[in-house]
Amino acid sequence: MAAVEGVRAWPRPVVLACGTLLLAGCYYAAGRLGLSQQLSADGAVATPIWPASGVAVAALLLFGPWCVPGIALGVLLTVLRLGNPGAAALGIVVGNTAAPVLAHLLLRAVGFRVSLSRLRDGLALVFLGALTATLVSSGMGVGMLLWSDEIPTGHLGLVWLAWWVGDAMGVVLVTPLLLLMYRARLPPPSVRWAEALGLAVVVCVLVPLITYSSVSVLFLVYPLLIWSVLRFQLAGGMSCALLASVLATVAARQGAGSFGRLTEIEAMMELQAFNGTLGLTALLLSAVISEQLHTRRSVEGACHELVEALQHLNAGGPPGPGGSGGDVR
Repeated sequence: MAAVEGVRAWPRPVVLACGTLLLAGCYYAAGRLGLSQQLSADGAVATPIWPASGVAVAALLLFGPWCVPGIALGVLLTVLRLGNPGAAALGIVVGNTAAPVLAHLLLRAVGFRVSLSRLRDGLALVFLGALTATLVSSGMGVGMLLWSDEIPTGHLGLVWLAWWVGDAMGVVLVTPLLLLMYRARLPPPSVRWAEALGLAVVVCVLVPLITYSSVSVLFLVYPLLIWSVLRFQLAGGMSCALLASVLATVAARQGAGSFGRLTEIEAMMELQAFNGTLGLTALLLSAVISEQLHTRRSVEGACHELVEALQHLNAGGPPGPGGSGGDVR
């Protein structure tokens, strides 16, 4: 018999170091992607969507506190990429690391489920993970920039609002998709594949036309979003919302479509309002429909068990006429 040699697992420190570097690289890549679509309004620069915040929150929800060093390293690399290292950069690193940690703690405290199968999960992610926790990163970041005289006092409110909304939209739009991708399993071939392909083609064709139209028709995205959510829940809704938000951001940065007639501040405000309402609608509507489907399946399962129990009771009932359960001759 040939000897079988056991395969030794890698030492835990090596696994943690590799995971930290991988997460830092993912955060840095997401940060570079967000920085590539900066908007300028009255001299202030902002990113309408900061996907790195969504990456950080998703990593903490899936893998736990060991992700904190990777997040901090990714934030540091992103800040160094912007230049001007110093006390302000250190404050930004602390704030952008503390915000997703706070989001993780708040979501765990309320019993958040990564499946996002309940309305309360969607509400918790929006109001605790996105809108509340990102107050830390935006407040500390803008405060450090103001302290180092990198932004004028007159731009304080605009920069803070843009920073806060950008971080929050990263959590609302990116985190659900990452959570979904982590637990996704390829379904068997069915008729729904054809519908999914058709929906993808329609969305990819119509959304660019809508966002780049010179007429303000951004509201036409919502019928496509509702179709995506009704048929494919979180996967369809968040994919459609993210695509529309990214294309709208690109159009606003280029001054194209309905954004071309607006001032810089008006374009930023309209874009942030559009991205915010789109992300909230997709996430909360998906959670509502998923919860209803889960409830219906639970009711159907309970009815099926009840029918089986009644059939079992009838099968073991009292004997019929003649002293036996058989036919009377």
